[in-house]
Amino acid sequence: MTNLFLGLDVGTSGTKALLLEPDGRVRATATADHPSLFPRPGWSEQRPDDWWSSVRAALRRVLRKGRVSGHKVAGVGLSGQMHGSVFLDGRGRVLRNALLWNDQRTADECEEIERHAGGRAELIRLVRNVALTGYQAPKILWLRNRQPRLFRRVRTVLLPKDYVNFRLTGVLHTDVSDASGTLLFDVAGRRWSTELMRRLELNPALFPPAAESCTVIGAVTSVAARLTGLRPGTPVVAGAGDQAAAAIGTGVVRRGTVSATMGTSGVVFAHSDTPVPNDEGLLQSFCHAVPGAWCVFGCMLSAGGSLQWAREVLYADRLKAARTETQRDALYSAMIAEAAAEGDDSPLFHPYLTGERCPYPHPHARAAFVGLTRRHGRGALTRAVLEGITLGLARQLELMRALGVPVREVRLAGGGARSAWWRQLQADIYGCRCAAMRSEEGSALGAALLAAVGCRAFPSVPDASAAAAQVKQVSRPIAARHRRYRALAARLRQTYETLEPLYRAMS
Repeated sequence: MTNLFLGLDVGTSGTKALLLEPDGRVRATATADHPSLFPRPGWSEQRPDDWWSSVRAALRRVLRKGRVSGHKVAGVGLSGQMHGSVFLDGRGRVLRNALLWNDQRTADECEEIERHAGGRAELIRLVRNVALTGYQAPKILWLRNRQPRLFRRVRTVLLPKDYVNFRLTGVLHTDVSDASGTLLFDVAGRRWSTELMRRLELNPALFPPAAESCTVIGAVTSVAARLTGLRPGTPVVAGAGDQAAAAIGTGVVRRGTVSATMGTSGVVFAHSDTPVPNDEGLLQSFCHAVPGAWCVFGCMLSAGGSLQWAREVLYADRLKAARTETQRDALYSAMIAEAAAEGDDSPLFHPYLTGERCPYPHPHARAAFVGLTRRHGRGALTRAVLEGITLGLARQLELMRALGVPVREVRLAGGGARSAWWRQLQADIYGCRCAAMRSEEGSALGAALLAAVGCRAFPSVPDASAAAAQVKQVSRPIAARHRRYRALAARLRQTYETLEPLYRAMS
């Protein structure tokens, strides 16, 4: 019987594959890495064919771990890193490396978009968001402005997970959640903004149709079946951007529930039954992967990325001595233990190693330690990094509350959910209960659940989410510590505002 559902998450550092039982239990997971390229400072690229290779490798591994053949898979769902740009010619061939969500080369194009849209307020009216360097639209304009000969050959622009869907099905398609991150999508209307495309002189034919995330948009081709081991004809759903898919996996499918995910970036994500006003443009207002629902979220570019940097720089000796990936991952636990042993006099840390998106939409932002003394060792610096990351996410929660978004519970995902000390730190800083989930699979789980809904194993996305998103442990804030961190947050904002002109000059 074909009774398993496959979720694939094409992330920044690799692909995760997940097999889901019909009752919402995870049967097996596997990962495969793919490389990033940094041809110039501030530039971030990947080869789309490397995604396809890592998908095939992760698929083989998960089927082996699950002790099943690909013919047992009833449906496939994908999630992936958002905003990236894959440029295809008329025969579906990749024309150049994809520009990623954390690529910062497009500041001039962001100004161009705002100018041609008719100003920031008009841009927000059209697509509910402001122009940020991470979005796909400025990348398209960058290619048109800087590589015009190559741009003239472009016939289709895809997002990362949609390229993998194309390789699986031969169908050019996207979904409303991921399309929201192009800056060319009418979020309130759940359709492409042909009006903004007209003002930017972009041909609407460049962009694929957009469906609700659980819609079946194609089937695995015979060619893809030979390469992956899946059954030809296996249904494939439109899928979702990684943040919306992770929200499905953590149960953020109803008003009042919020998630905080610590991956390379740090994201606070809230469900909404209506389009969220975003007049200041500090947050992202998108379509949710729940049909007929919306979401609002903020993305801090270097959350787990800051902790990874701290591991590479502050713990280089122990990282070099680690012989396996398991030992290297275990080093994070040792780092957090050293941070937990420190007192409350750590310096402040600005976690802006790759510029910033939220709470400061500044590509020129830089990282800094503020308040260093001779008594601060690497444990204190690590604690400062952890506090700086978490305070950045807390600022996103404040922005959401200011928009009228209720925050009754924060569901934790990613690296910040795995440590009891870090979970309590988040509760103390956020000032509300924080829930760790039984499953930490996030986006890949959400993608598999969307496939299950598309294949009618569940009647709706909220029903599927409820079957899989179970709370494991709850941390509650300690009032005295919450007051201390509110004061620390104010100092962090003050020091950033003081240093921001210097960061701008340095860039």
